[in-house]
Amino acid sequence: MYFSDMIKASEVRELMNRYGSEKVPFLFAIDFELERGIFEMNPLESNNVFFRVGEVENYSNSKQGINNDQSDKSNNTNQELLKIITPPDKAEYKKSYDIVMAGLMRGDTYLINLTTLTEIKTPLSFEQIIARTNSPYALCIPDNFVCFSPERFVRIENGIITTCPMKGTIDATIPGAEDKIMTDYKEICEHNTITDLLRNDIGAVSKRVWVERFRYTDRILTDRGEIIQVSSDIRGEIKDEFKCESKERLGDIIFSLLPAGSVSGAPKPSTLRLISKAEGRARGFYTGIFGYFDGETLDSAVLIRFIEKSYDGKLYYRSGGGITVNSNWESEYDEVLKKVYIPAK
Repeated sequence: MYFSDMIKASEVRELMNRYGSEKVPFLFAIDFELERGIFEMNPLESNNVFFRVGEVENYSNSKQGINNDQSDKSNNTNQELLKIITPPDKAEYKKSYDIVMAGLMRGDTYLINLTTLTEIKTPLSFEQIIARTNSPYALCIPDNFVCFSPERFVRIENGIITTCPMKGTIDATIPGAEDKIMTDYKEICEHNTITDLLRNDIGAVSKRVWVERFRYTDRILTDRGEIIQVSSDIRGEIKDEFKCESKERLGDIIFSLLPAGSVSGAPKPSTLRLISKAEGRARGFYTGIFGYFDGETLDSAVLIRFIEKSYDGKLYYRSGGGITVNSNWESEYDEVLKKVYIPAK
């Protein structure tokens, strides 16, 4: 599947409603701008899209033609697995950051996700990357992009919708790293804000909303060492008009929540306008979402930890972070680079 073969996002919505009602398994993806999408019937048999959602995957080393001996030789050191060629230009990042901060001071937004890109090099193909990385979610469109995401968007099962926003990242080797991030004022404010935003988002399709777990940490092993990330678990009981036995409104539920709050900000409309001004480029599928419906349960992820191939053949790793009035541009720049990694197998 190539970009030219992708369909309109509105068509994805209709197909999700239709095949959700028929309990037919499918895989879908939607870009950040809600313009383009991917929809695959019988995704476990697909040769166009390769994915992992929890324990479900549709690839193997033999299917991808991966030579393990050759892969191992190319991975003698962590640095050889992913090499930064050109980091984000600090002056350009500061310019974007200043636009965002001006918007925060005006009250256009009180939490915004600012992203950038880093030119990288890797000896692995996108198919090899998805097969050898460890992450709860992964998606690969060969020769276009690969994503290995740690962040759930929503899971819909037995009338309950769950979302797990991830806000806060720190190098686990820093002395007292977990205590440091859990007590940091800026991180606390940012996480409180995204939790409130997503409670409201989930509330649009739920008759009851609660926070199952607030600000818990996960340790993620990467090719550059271990990092700590902070998440929360927010749940809702889906309203009766959505909670049909036929699941006929899966597309309507998902699209009512887009774009994902954790990678946009709040309030959404003015924040999205500010993102467009500050970043100056379309995000495409980066920070969009993808998911898998098995006929009963839908699980999905935010498309972060994302490598894409540009038209000139160069590879770019996209990363970003949440900005509030309490942010410091140098710290945010450093966080962007910390997120340039491949999760170790």
